[in-house]
Amino acid sequence: MSYLASKTRYQNMQYRRCGNSGIKLSAISLGLWHNFGHVDTLENSRAILKLAFDSGITHFDLANNYGPPPGSAEENFGKILREDFAAYRDELIISSKAGYTMWDGPYGDWGSKKYLVASLDQSLKRMGLEYVDIFYHHRPDPDTPLEETMAALDLIVRQGKALYVGISNYPAVEAAKAIDLLKKMGTPCLIHQPKYSMFVRWVEEALLDTLEQEGVGCIPFSPLAQGLLTNKYLHGIPADSRAAKPHGFLKEEDVSETRINQIRQLNDIAQQRNQSLAQMALAWLLKDNRITSVLIGASKPEQLADSLHCLENINFSEAELNSIEQILK
Repeated sequence: MSYLASKTRYQNMQYRRCGNSGIKLSAISLGLWHNFGHVDTLENSRAILKLAFDSGITHFDLANNYGPPPGSAEENFGKILREDFAAYRDELIISSKAGYTMWDGPYGDWGSKKYLVASLDQSLKRMGLEYVDIFYHHRPDPDTPLEETMAALDLIVRQGKALYVGISNYPAVEAAKAIDLLKKMGTPCLIHQPKYSMFVRWVEEALLDTLEQEGVGCIPFSPLAQGLLTNKYLHGIPADSRAAKPHGFLKEEDVSETRINQIRQLNDIAQQRNQSLAQMALAWLLKDNRITSVLIGASKPEQLADSLHCLENINFSEAELNSIEQILK
């Protein structure tokens, strides 16, 4: 039987305007960085995507190199899109990115026009799409002029291969320059995707203010610090966790005794709020109205279902915020 989305899918999700644009994003978005590659089970990936959409999540975030192996997340997503979501394409915001190593030779990495245009063409074929809703430059390129990279994003929109463009991993100063260049070209920057969580807070120094001033949305990735801000590591490193996987980005040394002690203290506050640690960590980001959406990953539907409950309480008392700051110092 073909998939029929829940008729109540839009009732419990919050939608936030993305900067000064006409686009609203679901407060929770689903990132396909892990758990959607060829090393993963397709039916589990399908179940996660269906639960996400049934819960009002409209934004699915990919990149050319997501997997593993690179490209396989887009291939699997394209297959599930054709088989289950074809009727709902216009209810979805689908994004992809390019900026990390994708193929051999001098044209398969970084930020040249050659690479970005070719990479998006490949991504569209893998997903079976005529266009993506958002296309990002995935990271700054120290060797390619910023003007060339932004001109490539402008070209891609004019070609009809993306509706909007964004940047990811750009420090505040470079982000401001990129935003200005795109504005002058007539293709405004829609959104910035930085790494941001209770444990990674560099965006607070200048970037969030810059985005607010320029009317650009913000969608943090790794809001749960790759699982550290969940109950998974309260008692050490479990065998099925990212820190225990050989192909993951979270290493055993990241889970120090000091970190575990912080996690336990934060978990105590979360319990007092009647939230899981993951729910509180997501709510802590969403309390800031400069945050358009938070990108979460999930290895099984139950994890996603747990995270969605964060929306039930995104308000913090001054005492709670002060306690959290003391723990994070």
